[in-house]
Amino acid sequence: VQGGGSAVIDMENMDDTSGSSFEDMGEMHQRMKEEEEEEVEGEAGAAEEEDGEFLGMKGLRGQLGRQVADQMWQVGKRQASRAFSLYANIDILRPYFDVEPIQVRARLLESMIPVKMINFPQKIAGELYGPLMLVFTLVAILLHGMKTSDTIIREGTLMGTAIGTCFGYWLGVSSFIYFLAYLCNAQITMVQMLSLLGYGLFGHCITLFVTYNIHFHSLFYIFWLGVGGLSTLRMVAVLVSRTVGHTQRLILCGTLAALHMLFLLYLHFAYHKVVEGILDTLEGPNMPPFQRVARDIPVVSSAVLNTTAKAIALTL
Repeated sequence: VQGGGSAVIDMENMDDTSGSSFEDMGEMHQRMKEEEEEEVEGEAGAAEEEDGEFLGMKGLRGQLGRQVADQMWQVGKRQASRAFSLYANIDILRPYFDVEPIQVRARLLESMIPVKMINFPQKIAGELYGPLMLVFTLVAILLHGMKTSDTIIREGTLMGTAIGTCFGYWLGVSSFIYFLAYLCNAQITMVQMLSLLGYGLFGHCITLFVTYNIHFHSLFYIFWLGVGGLSTLRMVAVLVSRTVGHTQRLILCGTLAALHMLFLLYLHFAYHKVVEGILDTLEGPNMPPFQRVARDIPVVSSAVLNTTAKAIALTL
């Protein structure tokens, strides 16, 4: 309807979709929210993937670290077991005791023959079978000498003392002379020193075995200078050939000769008295052991009993 300068809007002719713009705005807002949620989810997924990759790298590094640590542990354990088996295996001692009886007999004879050769180092046997047997032989000779010298043995044997004396001299003097040889720049090893001094005890064994059975001091001095002196000269000649310098030779050889000869004097004269003194100190003087004797109870006479009974009766 038109007229009168006024306008009338015909509501019926209006489009029904004219108010759908609000709905479109809502849909657009909903879509934007969904898109934002999708983006947030996508970012969260990407972050989780990155975290997973980081954790995967970290786990891989941890696994590699554990593998390296396990390998190092296995290698260390293998080396330790190998070293233990090396020192615990008896085969490492076989070269020092792998010797024929004929060779031992020849070396025993050579130990009594000094050789004058200074320009070249004399050969020393690097085995310990012969020296070890000589030390045990010297122990047996000392025990035999204790029995033949009327020594009273109480509460046990003297084997421990004899073993300690012989092995102490062999190992102790060998170590001391090897230390002096190192200071004097002598060409000798510890095994060679043990072998040299061990075979040097052969003269001691002969001297003591003869003089323990034939008790003459003059005979002992003859064997001491002859047999013991020859074995000492043999060792001195070997050390002289392996040492450079007159002063070094004098110090080394003089010390060895003095210790070796004095040890023989000690075994013949002072060993028995020292052992007896040790026994007296540990067990007391030479006295018979205490014995428990049964003592009889004295018989009380009947008169004493009667007097005691009367006194008790009067008191009551």
